[in-house]
Amino acid sequence: MTIYTAPVEEMMFLFDNLKDNQRYKEIEKYKEINSELVKGILEEAAKINQELILPLAKSGDENPCVYENGVVRTPPGYKEVYKKFIEDGWTSLSCDPKYGGQGIPKTVSTFFEEMLSSSSLAFKLYSELSIGAYNCILTHAEQSIKDKFLPKIVEGKWSGTMCLTEPQCGTDLGLLKTKAVPKGNGTYEITGQKIFITSGDHDLTENIIHLVLARTTDAPKGTKGISLFLVPKFEVSDDGVVGSRNGVSTNSIESKMGIKGSPTCVLNFENSKGIMIGPENKGLNSMFTMMNLERIVVGVQGLGIAETAYQNAVAYSKERKQGKANNSKNGETDLIIKHADIRRSLMNMKSIIEGQRSFAFWLSQQIDVSLSHDDKDVRGDASNMVALLTPVIKSFFTDNGVEITNDAIQVFGGYGYTKDQGIEQLFRDNRITPIYEGTNSVQAIDLVYRKISSEGIFENFIKSMDNEIKNYKNEKNLESFLNIFEKYKEILVSFTKWMREKIKSNKDDASAACNDYLKVLGYTALAFAWIKTLKISFEKQNSNKEFYEDKINTGKYYFEKILPRAQSHYVVGTSGSHTTMSAKFN
Repeated sequence: MTIYTAPVEEMMFLFDNLKDNQRYKEIEKYKEINSELVKGILEEAAKINQELILPLAKSGDENPCVYENGVVRTPPGYKEVYKKFIEDGWTSLSCDPKYGGQGIPKTVSTFFEEMLSSSSLAFKLYSELSIGAYNCILTHAEQSIKDKFLPKIVEGKWSGTMCLTEPQCGTDLGLLKTKAVPKGNGTYEITGQKIFITSGDHDLTENIIHLVLARTTDAPKGTKGISLFLVPKFEVSDDGVVGSRNGVSTNSIESKMGIKGSPTCVLNFENSKGIMIGPENKGLNSMFTMMNLERIVVGVQGLGIAETAYQNAVAYSKERKQGKANNSKNGETDLIIKHADIRRSLMNMKSIIEGQRSFAFWLSQQIDVSLSHDDKDVRGDASNMVALLTPVIKSFFTDNGVEITNDAIQVFGGYGYTKDQGIEQLFRDNRITPIYEGTNSVQAIDLVYRKISSEGIFENFIKSMDNEIKNYKNEKNLESFLNIFEKYKEILVSFTKWMREKIKSNKDDASAACNDYLKVLGYTALAFAWIKTLKISFEKQNSNKEFYEDKINTGKYYFEKILPRAQSHYVVGTSGSHTTMSAKFN
């Protein structure tokens, strides 16, 4: 079984030193969220993740969910841990106190999301989609619906799903066929089939609240004719009592490469009773409230699994002996951690993971501002920033997660390829993250065609970075890093200009370069996060010498060994698409 120790010290370093968004500091309700409180939350979170949730990863993989006699049964141990999980209030962490939540900001709950991903992604998915459903209902439903459904979701007694995909359509939801027929009493009969529904059915909660995209009978074609409906597994009376089974049934569960402890279901809706959420024909807009936050959470999944892979690779390299290192002065076989190539692989992992965690913390502050600041214009500016960077977090973090888990297998050698060590499971579990919630290529296309193609949003991000580091110019320790950063920022600006021109003149060139563009933006964003980390580390290196000197060395490694990847992606991306589009595939 894999090992995992929650990086509480790393997380507290960020909370104590890089919670520097002035707009975030203006949010009144978060002023009482102090270091002592956060440390207590993270330490308790570490306990339940390390002691109870981590063992579920292996048990869920070896004893997957099963579908028998019309019931989806979760793996051994899941019920007991889930009961403890909701009793301790973990589902309510970031939810509104009005509905029984604890009101903790994203700057803190994101750390918990990472821990859960590191421990058992399959177990995490049961509560993750519930919080997504909570956010959607909270934002778009009428107050009576909120009062009826949200308290039980927050408590964890009811769970949630989002039902978009159908056999004939994934990303292209304009092809959606599920129908919604009005019954004249404010309800609709929903009929259709949805596939790939995470946690679509299970035995952990009393009820499952499905958020379903469907078309009303007279809806226009395409995405403009899609509405959103709340369809519970069991009907709920006006006073909140769970009643008879609704017309929702599980057709089957998928046999998957990974996350086997999480049921991915084919659901049949047969004249099931549903309630419309939000305006008619605007369902996709409503669902995006759930999807966009979920995409950021998926990025954090990639980060969390990468952390576990890294920790296990380090531990194994300190135990495994193989050959003699170049600088070895003894006659015995050396531990592989002494070999330069192994150290290179571990440092690749370490510098990317720490950079991603720092940047995710920076973006979490933007999310909190977008959701909770008193000023509408301030919320709007932060929302635009989050929208720009959502595809980056989702794609860049998960692609790196796949790279890191793959490299961890390589560190283990032949043992990494066997099931005994658990490393191959990390790769299998992580491999879904670049696919679900919109494939990474779709995210890259969204970034280019919807985000940077509009003047202003990208420029505001560049301006934001410039404003944050303008006072660093007199920091001698940062001079070399700032010079390198300026070089790569200019590459990013140049690439953005090229992409905007190609969108108008040659869309094949732009489309072929989308993934490269996203990676240039990702590597540059991490460099920005590393500069902020390095500033604090240089200032405090005498207070905790070992910790901060390690931070400085890791930051230097990122600038020397990882950031140059961005230039390669720029060269490749701007080379055009002629050879790509001229290829013959016989």
